[in-house]
Amino acid sequence: MPAATTPLTSAGHPELLEVSFKGNRREFFLWDGEATPPVGAAVLVEVDRGEDLGRIHATGELASKRFAGVPHGAVVGEASRKVLRVAGADEIKREAELRAEDEIVRRKAMERVRAHGLVMKLTDAEWQWDRKKLTIYFSAEKRVDFRALVRELATMFRTRIELKQIGVRDEAKRLDGIGRCGRQYCSASWLPELRPVNLGVAKDQKLSLNPSQISGSCGRLMCCLRYEHEFYVQSRKRFPKEGRIIVTARGEEKIVANDIFNDRVTLRDPAGESRIISLADLRREMGTDSDALPPTPAGGDPFVVPEEQRAPTLDAAVSGGDIQPATEGEIAVALGESVQGGDTPVQRDRRPHRRRGRRGGRRGRENRAPGDADDNGSDSSGGSSSPHQT
Repeated sequence: MPAATTPLTSAGHPELLEVSFKGNRREFFLWDGEATPPVGAAVLVEVDRGEDLGRIHATGELASKRFAGVPHGAVVGEASRKVLRVAGADEIKREAELRAEDEIVRRKAMERVRAHGLVMKLTDAEWQWDRKKLTIYFSAEKRVDFRALVRELATMFRTRIELKQIGVRDEAKRLDGIGRCGRQYCSASWLPELRPVNLGVAKDQKLSLNPSQISGSCGRLMCCLRYEHEFYVQSRKRFPKEGRIIVTARGEEKIVANDIFNDRVTLRDPAGESRIISLADLRREMGTDSDALPPTPAGGDPFVVPEEQRAPTLDAAVSGGDIQPATEGEIAVALGESVQGGDTPVQRDRRPHRRRGRRGGRRGRENRAPGDADDNGSDSSGGSSSPHQT
């Protein structure tokens, strides 16, 4: 037997190695040999009930760092399985033959899925190197009872069968491909964890909300939307919120838009005139320097105009051409409210709520003559009908 294929004896402390398998599946193993195999070298490792062949993905400090930061390292807790030996030429050839048979196995299994009438999509099949185990990956929207299918496949292939359900993101990771950016999928190349991405991430970045433009090949929102999200969140904290009214050197103005890349703010005054000003100049006009936020009022937003600093035109009543502070009664009249008593709070004189029946209302009115009564005796030209019980 060649020296490269002989079992390696323990020498010193074992070294942690990350080994990759088909479908970008990676696991951690211990190496007891003297010389650490280079990255990309084929090795035979110890797995459940047998041996499997993989390739070195990371060694040394990088492997230790990834072990603490990737999900497949956190799940293990502590690596205990070992790298048995470096694979020889014959063993590598046998592994290539198994990979060629995987697609044939998947097609045969798919025929049995149709025969059983199961709603599931077989994504991939993977033989273990010693042929003692066959793993079939599938995706399904609902829970699938595949016990009869497993028994039939075990009889067909004469080995232990494992059916593993995966999500659409994991499916894209296994199949691999090129994204719209022209590069390999992040999930298949380097992304350690497939974290969920929601639509709020795209809204914070002012991106198009068209699903076809922000979704990946898996049909879900692209993983890369999260990469710069923290930058947008932190940058927007330096700017006033859009839609708020602030007091500047020109009076009260409304925040129309923020340009976080050029540090510019678009303002609009009550007359409808807009202007673009730098964030530093805006802070100066508000009475602060360019490096500090304005003092935060009780409301919590440093750019919100406090009640006592608002222009009198917003809280006053015009009488005879002169601006006079509005009284409580005048405000109530202007808002359609009524004041009861001297010190009682202002109460709104609300109209009684009209309740429209479930099958009443506009449906069928055009076929009724004015004055005709509904089933409950109310006039169809006015009033409300009682809801029908179902």
